[in-house]
Amino acid sequence: MSGVTLGGLAALARQQQLSLRQAFATDPARASRYRSSACGITLDYSKNLIDESSWQALQQLAAASPLKQQLNAMLAGDKINHTEQRAVWHMMLRKSQVAGLSLDGEAVGEAILDCRNKMTALVNQLHQGQYTGYSGERITDVIWVGIGGSLLGPQMAVEALTPYHISPVRLHFAGNIDGAVVSDVMKPLRPQSTLVFVASKSFGTEETKQNALALRQWFTDNGADSSAIARHFWATSSNIKAAADFGIVPEHILPMWDWVGGRYSLWSAIGLPVALMIGNAQFAQLLKGAEAMDEHFISAPLSDNMPLTLALLGIWYINGFGCQAQALLPYSHYLRLLPSYVQQLDMESNGKAVDAAGAPLPYATAPVIWGDAGTNGQHAYHQLLHQSALTVPADFILPLNAAHTLSDQHQRLAAHCFAQTQALMQGKTLAEASAECMAAGMSQQDAQALAPHKVSPGNKPSNTLLLPELSPYYLGALIALYEHKVFCQGVLWGINSFDQWGVELGKQLSGPIYQALAGKDATALDSSTQALIAAFLQQKKS
Repeated sequence: MSGVTLGGLAALARQQQLSLRQAFATDPARASRYRSSACGITLDYSKNLIDESSWQALQQLAAASPLKQQLNAMLAGDKINHTEQRAVWHMMLRKSQVAGLSLDGEAVGEAILDCRNKMTALVNQLHQGQYTGYSGERITDVIWVGIGGSLLGPQMAVEALTPYHISPVRLHFAGNIDGAVVSDVMKPLRPQSTLVFVASKSFGTEETKQNALALRQWFTDNGADSSAIARHFWATSSNIKAAADFGIVPEHILPMWDWVGGRYSLWSAIGLPVALMIGNAQFAQLLKGAEAMDEHFISAPLSDNMPLTLALLGIWYINGFGCQAQALLPYSHYLRLLPSYVQQLDMESNGKAVDAAGAPLPYATAPVIWGDAGTNGQHAYHQLLHQSALTVPADFILPLNAAHTLSDQHQRLAAHCFAQTQALMQGKTLAEASAECMAAGMSQQDAQALAPHKVSPGNKPSNTLLLPELSPYYLGALIALYEHKVFCQGVLWGINSFDQWGVELGKQLSGPIYQALAGKDATALDSSTQALIAAFLQQKKS
């Protein structure tokens, strides 16, 4: 089985014929052998469809890949995002020691420190009530305007760290071009005491720009002039001119760099909402946790490298078993937005059909990521996980200590989490289902009729990730873990994980359609799109 390739994983999977129930019954050391720890996080991957032979083959696959070379190239600032001619240096944003960092002649370290200092100062001013609006009132509310990576990261982290919130200032997120979003945000607020932060690398992203324009109009409708706009609007962008043309003064513009992709930007000024809500000291802990996972990823051997372990298991199921989805199941109410965050991180990074050279790939990449907080999912889609013919690998995530005092409920939550992984692994046989029915007092005939409906095949794989607690440090480490997992898979598949050209097509096509919705000629469009436009215009007219 040595020298296995991606193309050979399917044959290896067919050859393995592993029963997880039997594997646990015959190997008392299985749980300890397939277990690793990093940065305080424990990964139990013993409930996966691997034995020593297949796991060694996957390790050899990694060892034969250019993973180490690509990692070194990324750390060196090489333009590994070659289709956009950009370095990939988001790890530098969370380094504790950045002095002297330089990239292409730019003093990156100084720029990072300057950005951190400006963020710290603004957060302190807002917390202390020293930032006042155009009418002299202190700022009571901040509206964060963004989309994609400029929104998902800070929104997820703010939600996840709710128990750490200390801000006297309220925070509101406005994403999506649906006008209902920004309208609902504005309704209970007063512009005189509201600060608006526009997060857009290009300052031209349509959703963000339209929401920013609506908010600016809200200010002018309430008597704000250009100087008031300048005082109440901030931005993080690499397009200084566009932000200035909008009315934002240079000292209110925090940097975004080409070497940071949106879905990797939480560690930059995009993390300002997190710092605002939990304070500068705890935001530093978020960075510290991510940096600790970086150090583990860089230095740990292949056999005990947690991001690589997750990456290899994912590839095993996608290319070996033909799985097309992965469930991300945090057993934490505060982590309920994590699946949406990882969805973008994974699917936008690795949802590709050509390799780095532009040649068509002969295999699938990137699963469909979905999920929700446990135990909600147990009363919805877990039915499919347990009894359907589909195999959906799942990551279960549980903080061991809760931020609340209802200890018995947290114990029950943990029991459900562990029970789900056990049930997926061992299932329920027909004989067990029949015996269960008979024990409940059913007749043999009725038991035989009902038992097949209660059978669960088992042998469904899962990982369990245990965090000591859901603190800024461990959240930072957890996010970085998934970042590096995505990077490893991209290297193993031979793709560029850092561009997203597929996102652009819909944006390009929306322009002509918008013009057609405004009454311009639509005959160049396909008949279906023309009919949809006609229905929209007819309803608008009526």
